[in-house]
Amino acid sequence: MLGFLLKFIFLFLRVNGSNSFPDPLPAEEEKRCFLLSAKGDEKAREKLIIHNLRLVAHIVKKYYSNFKEQDDLISIGTIGLIKAIDSFNAEKGARFATYAGKCIQNAILS
Repeated sequence: MLGFLLKFIFLFLRVNGSNSFPDPLPAEEEKRCFLLSAKGDEKAREKLIIHNLRLVAHIVKKYYSNFKEQDDLISIGTIGLIKAIDSFNAEKGARFATYAGKCIQNAILS
């Protein structure tokens, strides 16, 4: 499933043709997607993943710009992003981008 999702993401970016990531979701839309995702809505989960890929690329470029294998790091970071989406709890008071950033960094470092 995870492999399929990663292939879908990279296919989406190639078909898009712009090699750019979709803009982040507005706060209300992000909140709605988290609520739906918690109830098992796969489309909401995929939307959260796709609209937060920019964060993965930003972290890879900011901290790991010397690596030639940035595509591999983006793949690993995307796994961290997916784990962040699946485990995020808004009731703890953290912003998702802050929480996800740490999860992405941890995935890359491990």
